[in-house]
Amino acid sequence: MFISVLELFKIGIGPSSSHTMGPMIAARDFIDRAAAYIAGRQLSPGVSVRCILKGSLAFTGRGHRTDCAVTLGLHGYTPDALADEDLESLINFVNQARAIAVNDGQHIVFSPARDIVFDQSETLTQHPNGMVFEMLSQDGDVLISETYFSIGGGFISTAAEIKQVVAPLKMASSNACPYPFDSANSMLTMSIESGRTIAEMKRVNELEYLSEQALNDGLDAIWAAMQRCVNNGLAAEGVLPGGLGLPRRAKHLYQQLRDQPEHASVNDWLCAYAMAVNEENAAGHMVVTAPTNGAAGVIPAVLYYFIAHEHGGPEHIREFLLSASAIGGIIKHRSSISGAEVGCQGEVGSAASMAAAGLCAVRGGSTEEIENAAEIALEHHLGMTCDPVKGLVQVPCIERNGFGAIKAYAAASLAIRGGGRHFMPLDSCIAAMKQTGLEMSAKFKETSLGGLAVSLTEC
Repeated sequence: MFISVLELFKIGIGPSSSHTMGPMIAARDFIDRAAAYIAGRQLSPGVSVRCILKGSLAFTGRGHRTDCAVTLGLHGYTPDALADEDLESLINFVNQARAIAVNDGQHIVFSPARDIVFDQSETLTQHPNGMVFEMLSQDGDVLISETYFSIGGGFISTAAEIKQVVAPLKMASSNACPYPFDSANSMLTMSIESGRTIAEMKRVNELEYLSEQALNDGLDAIWAAMQRCVNNGLAAEGVLPGGLGLPRRAKHLYQQLRDQPEHASVNDWLCAYAMAVNEENAAGHMVVTAPTNGAAGVIPAVLYYFIAHEHGGPEHIREFLLSASAIGGIIKHRSSISGAEVGCQGEVGSAASMAAAGLCAVRGGSTEEIENAAEIALEHHLGMTCDPVKGLVQVPCIERNGFGAIKAYAAASLAIRGGGRHFMPLDSCIAAMKQTGLEMSAKFKETSLGGLAVSLTEC
């Protein structure tokens, strides 16, 4: 299997890679298909588009602004193009439109309030994040239809494609890769036999698909976006949208740490950086999926801390991201990063595992120590539920990213001090995460039907 580092880390917008970015990409794909269908035809009056959200998208889509994402996608927007836009103004603008312009002058009727349906009656069998798009005649006949699944990390599959999806992504063949590791064990073996680090093997594999310039530029752009997101979050104030009335806290925490650095611990700094990112995500601003939006703060926080406090240099950034992406690719291949499939262990747990590997690598850890660090971080997220209050990526998600960063930092330190000697292999831990996710009740997998989501008593 091969998953590029530039696919694992994608610049987009919050609050969710699976509930915001994925549906937007699906909507854009469908409107392109609709435009192709009606090209050269005389479009009858009253032709409309409808989107039916299923499963987790139906239960928590409003909190994740899935309806806004679908509307933006149908109007031709994509997540990466919106990173610098005034989203609230844009959303207000498209919500007021009553038709979608296609093919230079043709229009398809669409009203978000009427034509986006949150169907909680049943979940599609292929994946809990399903959506059905239809183009209808004025009489209600279906002209074209497509079913999509948002499978985590901003990736989508159609109903036909998902049969070829492997836990949970379509993947490029690894036949062209000099180091085609598809497990932690094979990664360890190839590293030892070749004398190359994990980052070096990952880079060589990437260069089979990308030029060195494109790869380096992409890695640098990812870090620039992560760094910008941290800084934006540390400078922002106000109440987060969605109705919980939750105030931003990262700026105040950061100011306290700067004013009294002698009383600041590594845990404090990591929480400030991670929470800054996830407050930006909760506000619907630009973030990098790492590997998801709900877990977007863990990796930037750990890398930001290493650069700012441990005097890391530019050469470390690419090594960190390549090492982290190697671990992320194995987790995606052998399990899932979707909270709707396996709970938050697949989101923050995967992010912590990737961050631990990256930090261990830039500190000079051996391949065995890097694999150990990734396993320790993931192991201590097993069983973690995804139970966001009101379907918002705020409680417990924002603080949870801080704790994920702390666990990643501790895991890297333990692995290096232990010399990579450990009992539980990473592959076995990933298998345990997958099995735990399969056995976890749907109430705890991004539906807001259990756990913290239903435990808040209103007085």
